[in-house]
Amino acid sequence: MKSETFSGVGVALVTPFDNKGLIDYTALSKLLDYIISGGINFIAMLGTTGEPSTMSQDEKQNLKKFIVDYVKGRVPIMCGIGGNCTSAVIDEIKNTDFSGIDAVLSISPYYTKPNQRGIYEHFKAISEASPVPIVLYNVPGRTSKNIEPATIIKLAKDCKNIIAVKEASGNMSQIMQVLKNKPADLKLFSGDDALTVPMYSIGAEGVISVVANVAPKQFVKMINLCSQGKFEEASKIHFKMLDLMNALFEDGSPAGAKAALAHLGIMNENLRLPLMPVCDEVRAKVISSLDEVLKIE
Repeated sequence: MKSETFSGVGVALVTPFDNKGLIDYTALSKLLDYIISGGINFIAMLGTTGEPSTMSQDEKQNLKKFIVDYVKGRVPIMCGIGGNCTSAVIDEIKNTDFSGIDAVLSISPYYTKPNQRGIYEHFKAISEASPVPIVLYNVPGRTSKNIEPATIIKLAKDCKNIIAVKEASGNMSQIMQVLKNKPADLKLFSGDDALTVPMYSIGAEGVISVVANVAPKQFVKMINLCSQGKFEEASKIHFKMLDLMNALFEDGSPAGAKAALAHLGIMNENLRLPLMPVCDEVRAKVISSLDEVLKIE
């Protein structure tokens, strides 16, 4: 079961919180309208950028339902469901209403540091339990364990509903090995905004982006140029956006994105502990670089 539903620009969706620490659904509506009107191709909710590790199961279920109901099929939706206990991930999948949800984005097990056999069996079990396609999420900087290229490729060959991998290893050698040896119907998505243009130039077919929360129109333009093979033009936009890409992560993510979205009047900067808003120096960098990016036509 391979899907053509996902390609192009996906947004690693930020979750707004109000001054009491509750999910701010009014701000979330503004954000969804902003990114969809900016031309993004799909939404990835409850990934790292959405702060799901701070949410209860009830909050996550309510958030999923709200987003599905509000989006109303305007773009496909991917939902983050992952963890370091395989049985708990499977239980969450079994208890999720997948109406309006087109795929699961599942991070590799963190903290427990399984070997490659364990990572393979973890995702194989999740694949067998899921009624929708699976996108692997490889981000060793957060999990402390890399999904090796051979493991990614074996999973893609053995599990027909594994349709893509979000590669956030930052390791271009690894990314090239995956692109060289993967099955034709496995897509590779960039998980690093600043590496997206180089990754597209060698065969990536999408991106799950933090920057697209705050500058969707400009980011979509860049990726559309990549898809057309116009890399010289895409690179010009990339370099204009590079300071913003770096600033959003300088003092923690999604704190940088929330500072930018507050500047745009879409939400405030509230995060849940242990995350904190960016410092004043970084906020100034975020705002100045965002203002420059928004001038891109």
